[in-house]
Amino acid sequence: MKRSQSIVLTTLMAGTGLSLSACDADVSKPVDALSYTSVSECRTAGKIPADQCEAAYAQAQKANEQNAPRFNERQSCEEQYGVAQCVPRNNGSFFTPLLTGFVVGQLLNGGGGYRGAPMYRDRDGSYFGGAGNRISRDYVTGRTQVGSDAFNSSARAPARVQSRSAVISRSGFGGGFGHGGFGG
Repeated sequence: MKRSQSIVLTTLMAGTGLSLSACDADVSKPVDALSYTSVSECRTAGKIPADQCEAAYAQAQKANEQNAPRFNERQSCEEQYGVAQCVPRNNGSFFTPLLTGFVVGQLLNGGGGYRGAPMYRDRDGSYFGGAGNRISRDYVTGRTQVGSDAFNSSARAPARVQSRSAVISRSGFGGGFGHGGFGG
């Protein structure tokens, strides 16, 4: 009897350790999301209420203003995102890619409601979320996933201004989320 109690206690302790590590805020976890190129596309899809489409897009725009990937030069930005796909910011002191849509995820803590994050398309057709993680989409199921840090308003993508050599050496943002691009 003592032995079985010991096994149960050890199993519970192991389960608790896993639960705590799953809550680690520093690690971006894959989360299911919806991705849209416009508010009207979100409304037409009918998967979330129309007012939530508008609210999620407004959140994505705000996050884009604060946390869009930054580049020292237009050329560096265009090498990642394509010609004419980058805009000057802060009186031309740096450049950011155009916002090409938004990602919507449902809030888990506190329930109800959705959160929006910016979406950017690189010159190869892959899509990235607000924290620089690749957005993956399963074309069979239509399921979209992005790193949970895309919805973190304090996450910057990337945190520093990108130079041409940094972009080339890492082929863009570097390690992406998933293996495929978003698609259409």
